[in-house]
Amino acid sequence: MKDETQIPVDGKLVVARTRDGGQTFTVLDRGLPTTVCYDIVFRHALDVDASGKCLAFGSTTGGLWTSPDGGDNWTMFPGRLPPIHAVRFE
Repeated sequence: MKDETQIPVDGKLVVARTRDGGQTFTVLDRGLPTTVCYDIVFRHALDVDASGKCLAFGSTTGGLWTSPDGGDNWTMFPGRLPPIHAVRFE
C-alpha cells in the first residue's frame, strides 16, 4: 500500500497487526490517544525486540509509546521528545 493512501480512520493513532500476510488487520489502540491525533510515524520509527513481544514506536511530534505484550497494550513515555525518525532495540 502506498504511503499517500494510508489515512488514519477518524484521525486516531492506532497500530494495525496482521497475522495472515496482510489479508486482515486487527486494530491495537489500548493506551494510545483516543482523540484526533497529529502524530506521524515513519516506517523506521517502529521496532520489535528479538522476543517479538516488546514493541516501541515514536512520532515526528516526539511521542514515544511502548508495549510489553505484542501491541495489545501501549504506554506513552511521559512528556515529548524531539521528532523521532527511528526506533531500535539493541
